[in-house]
Amino acid sequence: MNLPKFISEDIPLFNSLMTDLFPNIDMPDEDDTDFIKAVEKEIKEMGLQYHPALIQKVIQLYDTKKTRHGNMLVGSTLSGKSTVWQLLARTLKRLKQEKGEDKFKSVSYEVLNPMSVTINELFGYIDPNTAEWNEGVLSSLMAKICKSETTEERWMVIDGPVSTYWIESMNTVLDDNKMLTLLNGDRISLPKEVSVLVEVDDLSAASAATISRCGMVYIDATDLGWVPYAVSWIETKRCPDVKEYMADLFEKWIPRIINVKNN
Repeated sequence: MNLPKFISEDIPLFNSLMTDLFPNIDMPDEDDTDFIKAVEKEIKEMGLQYHPALIQKVIQLYDTKKTRHGNMLVGSTLSGKSTVWQLLARTLKRLKQEKGEDKFKSVSYEVLNPMSVTINELFGYIDPNTAEWNEGVLSSLMAKICKSETTEERWMVIDGPVSTYWIESMNTVLDDNKMLTLLNGDRISLPKEVSVLVEVDDLSAASAATISRCGMVYIDATDLGWVPYAVSWIETKRCPDVKEYMADLFEKWIPRIINVKNN
């Protein structure tokens, strides 16, 4: 629960502290062989590149979702947030099909940017002129996935900036109440198959009350770097000569540009 939150520079320090607190004790790693193999197959099918940091974050998100129904993927643009949760969803579906065990369930999801609509359009509102209730986008999507009778996992993916504009209204959804209360008095209760996943750049506008309710997985853009993006893009080209030429250009210029920018 702690390691996924740390930036890469803090992980060795944390491990050192744990070693000092519990000397001569080694924590055995979980046997994730089947899970990792399934992730690697999905990476290949999606036309992505194998990278240990990517697989690690998929595993961390999976482990975090086991303990919390509300989770946040935090990281800058191009850190791979969307890829991580999409890979996890596809991996669970593959494992369900291959293993057929109750341990794994297929995943369906709805994606919404909360800042793309007004607060009334997001949660619903009562028209002051007609006293008529108007359904909100988020509330209708939540009702849809909560009322579904399937046994698969159902995710409400909220992809957009976390703001007091909307996140405070989600506190009762993210805590143990697991309940969304609307202005018209309706209540939407989340069954055990439903979870909330927030994909966000940073949490500067989030309160401590909100953050404490969620599992956190931080993704550092420097862990993945630019190479996997470049290789995946080059592989979409059909002409071998173009692939070789573009690879040479990337290798020659991108490190220089990054070095100049950093200095």
